[in-house]
Amino acid sequence: MALKVVGAGFGRTGTLSLKNALEKLGFGPCYHMAEVFARPDHVAMWHRLAFANSMDWDLVFRDFRATVDWPAARWWREIAAHFPEAKVLLSVRDPEAWYKSMSDTIYQPMTWPLRTDVPEVVRLQNEMVRKAILAETFDNCFEDKAHAIDVFKSHNQEVRDTIDPLRLLVFDVREGWAPLCSFLEVAVPNEPFPRLNDTASTQAMIQLMRESMSKS
Repeated sequence: MALKVVGAGFGRTGTLSLKNALEKLGFGPCYHMAEVFARPDHVAMWHRLAFANSMDWDLVFRDFRATVDWPAARWWREIAAHFPEAKVLLSVRDPEAWYKSMSDTIYQPMTWPLRTDVPEVVRLQNEMVRKAILAETFDNCFEDKAHAIDVFKSHNQEVRDTIDPLRLLVFDVREGWAPLCSFLEVAVPNEPFPRLNDTASTQAMIQLMRESMSKS
């Protein structure tokens, strides 16, 4: 199946809620960083893309109808070009709130030192994330708040400037179902819009990951 929706928004812009929403609307399965963790062969593909600029987009998204979040958002331009019929969804958030959420959650495991005896798939995943997100997206300067926010804003503006407005929805998950359903031309579900992956629950998950890694 070919992708129908290409998510261009950075992580921590409500992407897990958006993944769940898209799947409820019939645009699933939806790809997300969580899908990478569960698939060692995908970890290897994204690692090869990060370090050798090689990716078979049809293969990696073979079983998916949509994608949101990193790592795909790092290559939003290439993916949108490869799937020209897909609509592009730019998830956004207040920049200050986005930076705090990133700092309090997923930035932490990105920078954990790895033991030499970690499984190969963990090493590849860590190397890919560090290169694609920390180095190539934030110039290894994420802790410089002003720089990171400038990157966030510039990325969002670049998507707006590049994608045909008829193909693009700039979307804040706080807006709920209406704009998303209108854009995708589907009916509004008779249930609340998903609210997933808040900071507290993400921090708890990160702590469990850290404890698991320390015991392995």
